[in-house]
Amino acid sequence: MQVVLSLLLALTSGTLSLDKLNMCMDSKNHKTEPGPEGELYLQCSPWRDHACCTANTSVGAHKDNSYLYNFNWNHCDVMSPKCKKHFIQDVCFYECSPNLGPWIHQVDQSWRKERIIDVPLCMEDCHDWWEDCKNDYTCKSNWHKGWDWSSGVNKCPEGSTCRIWTEVYPTPKSMCEELWFHSYLYTTLPKSSGRCMQLWFTGPNPNRKVAEYYLNNAQQRQSFASTKLLLLAIAFLSLRMY
Repeated sequence: MQVVLSLLLALTSGTLSLDKLNMCMDSKNHKTEPGPEGELYLQCSPWRDHACCTANTSVGAHKDNSYLYNFNWNHCDVMSPKCKKHFIQDVCFYECSPNLGPWIHQVDQSWRKERIIDVPLCMEDCHDWWEDCKNDYTCKSNWHKGWDWSSGVNKCPEGSTCRIWTEVYPTPKSMCEELWFHSYLYTTLPKSSGRCMQLWFTGPNPNRKVAEYYLNNAQQRQSFASTKLLLLAIAFLSLRMY
């Protein structure tokens, strides 16, 4: 019975922390803890009340060949302004959001120790992003890796060709999921559902409640799995006693 109690203690101690609703990634430009940033620049300003980014980072998010990552949006001709605004918003969301905890995973990279995986984006955000970029060009479907960095900024790798957006990304789903190597998960959920993360919003940040929903679901699944394991352990010990 003591073994069973020890197992129960070990299982329950793995409960997910509510800090995941209020945390910053361990990455190059993120603050250690979220807090107010009254001077966030333009498209990053929705996070000014509670942000993981600094004012300098928010300015860098709006620059071509930004010092944040030396990433060049114009690797295939000049990116259109209507397309670029979505990438700026994407950077603001990634750098500033304090509500990505349920989707943060550890990685071993020189410039970060954590990244996001499968953040469920609202359908409108994916569709609008794809629609505004569909006449632009790129040479890669996965922008997360595989670039030629020999010049200090990203260039199309040798052997690649610039193709129209819709050829590289036939659908909004393919773009949202492939672009940053599964950082985002395409959903058919609208913003009104309260079950998807919003890149674009005005007023109070709606994403904390969404993150809380997914965190609670994860906790329930973990609790169910823990109970199942405990019952199996009890059954195993009962058989041994006989």
